[in-house]
Amino acid sequence: MHVLALDTTTRAGSVALVAGGRDDSRVVDERIGDASRTHAERLPSEIVALLAAHGLTPADVELFAVASGPGSFTGLRVGIATVQGLALVHRRQIVGVTALDALAQWAARDQAPGTRIGAWMDAHRRDVFAARYEVGGAVAFELERLVELEGPTVDDPEAMLARWGRASHTDVFVGDGATMYEDRIGRVLPSARVIGAPPLAGTIGRIALVRALRGAAVDPGGLQPVYVRRPDAELAKDHALADRDARVPRRD
Repeated sequence: MHVLALDTTTRAGSVALVAGGRDDSRVVDERIGDASRTHAERLPSEIVALLAAHGLTPADVELFAVASGPGSFTGLRVGIATVQGLALVHRRQIVGVTALDALAQWAARDQAPGTRIGAWMDAHRRDVFAARYEVGGAVAFELERLVELEGPTVDDPEAMLARWGRASHTDVFVGDGATMYEDRIGRVLPSARVIGAPPLAGTIGRIALVRALRGAAVDPGGLQPVYVRRPDAELAKDHALADRDARVPRRD
């Protein structure tokens, strides 16, 4: 089976071609995007170029996979819409994988069962998107490889560390948010190891393949983004309404 996977949760993002089955999947090719250009400028040409390099076209793809969030709202919308369009035209299904799941699965490849992993992504505004997992006994990329201890959330790194420190230890932190706040992690959890963020499209494709074989693929319209934080436009609208209400004289 050929899987085309796309990650647009970061400025550069990545695209990958994955092949195989449940027990023998492999990343055929994975390419990091040009961060100097927007996803809207680069897609879908990056996808077409990747497939063409291996003698394939979008029609040859049997499953599409995409990072469903969290991340840049614009990036997510462009990535998801691109994959939905390709899947719709070629009558294929989609699997959405959160970037946090992908980070944790990638970090868990060589970790012993019981290891606790914190996936941290830079959420800007001095916050991080985060989720927390424990490594299980299953093989890499299987659903049972990770047990979710805390689902996707967004918070200040200090508050996140205080909450996680009270809950229990975390052995490994992974992601650009982890490297950005490595000094803070070290002060609270000095024994924790910090790993930088890899390109995620290949990992997303391998996870998606396993999930699809278990019946988790959906039609293009069934894919739901995982924003975690509300869009800036909605927050600005709420603030504007609150300011307007504050200026309206009260009538007793």
